[in-house]
Amino acid sequence: MSVDSFRPLAGLRVLEFGQIVTVPFCGMLLADLGADVVKVENTDGGDGMRQWPPLMRAAPDAEAYSGNFASLNRNKRSIAANLKDPADVARVRDLCAAADIVLENFRPGVMQRLGLGYEALRERRPQLVYCSVTGYGQDGPYAKKGAFDVTVQAISGLMSVTGENDSIPVKCGVPVADFTAGLYAAYSILAAIMEVRRTGVGTQIDCSMLGCMLGISALQISEYFGTGRAPQRLGSAHPRNAPYQAFEGSDKPFVIAAGNDKLWGEVCAAVGQPQLEADARFVTQTLRAANQRELAALLQPHFARRSAADWLAEFDRRGVPCAPINDFADILADPHVKERGWVAELELPNGLKTPTIGFPVHIAGYEFSVDARPPRLGEHTEAVAREWLR
Repeated sequence: MSVDSFRPLAGLRVLEFGQIVTVPFCGMLLADLGADVVKVENTDGGDGMRQWPPLMRAAPDAEAYSGNFASLNRNKRSIAANLKDPADVARVRDLCAAADIVLENFRPGVMQRLGLGYEALRERRPQLVYCSVTGYGQDGPYAKKGAFDVTVQAISGLMSVTGENDSIPVKCGVPVADFTAGLYAAYSILAAIMEVRRTGVGTQIDCSMLGCMLGISALQISEYFGTGRAPQRLGSAHPRNAPYQAFEGSDKPFVIAAGNDKLWGEVCAAVGQPQLEADARFVTQTLRAANQRELAALLQPHFARRSAADWLAEFDRRGVPCAPINDFADILADPHVKERGWVAELELPNGLKTPTIGFPVHIAGYEFSVDARPPRLGEHTEAVAREWLR
């Protein structure tokens, strides 16, 4: 870490009762910015993601450690507690009284039954910010309904607009419901901390995956409210822009995004068809979107004559936003990713070193670093008690 680097959230204490993705991701965001994040795990195996592959070893007969778990739990400490044991629960309750933030993703009612709900904890810690992340929220008809990323993608409407229009709906390949809720939770927690610093009074945050998915679906929802028609699947195309999709080069596909009239003119010139710019079907952005099937059918034969790399160079020269369709091997080897410093080295508890994606936002004066490797289960149980309860 640079001598001049600062940690914006240094001094904040966070207890994370988190399993799998959403809450661990939120906790890691806070930890990366300097918060002391302590992960509370059950004594019987801990966070279930500890068993998720890839299970990585420094040698064939060495201790295995989950790469998935490591990717969401750096810069944290771990304590182990049996929440069915009154003594362990009492100890955890004492730690909550020393925390600034409690972050949990149990089903509604579980923390209250343990005596670890917001109402119970704020009696000892009025300035506590308590964030619960669930599938559907703390109340409503679906409050007790189980949720995973794919079920929330389905119920939220996201899957109805994902995939080709002549195929069944598909989920996004990245668990966007999980990660979006983690981002919303972190943002809301920091807003609440600002209010605590102003008034000295904490609050309870009810963050649902479904609500967060609706929040990021603003364009599709406004389309429905404005037209009365539910948006449809368009594959890589766009309901209001064209050409704005994937096309096939002679060797592989690529994407262009000609989102205004000037860029459309550049596309026409690039394919040697300037007359298309004045075609009555395509003279405005609205008309191009309405007639995008015909437009794509006219453009595709031209794109098939040259390689994707040739077309990308041509469109970059003309200022038309474009991109290759990378897999993760491609993008992680990309010189831009290297230049931006997004890949960091992470040491696992078994001694293996592996690349990982660090905190990807650049903040002047802040320099991301892995200050603590992901923890072994319960590794810091006694140390945290000594520090927080003295």
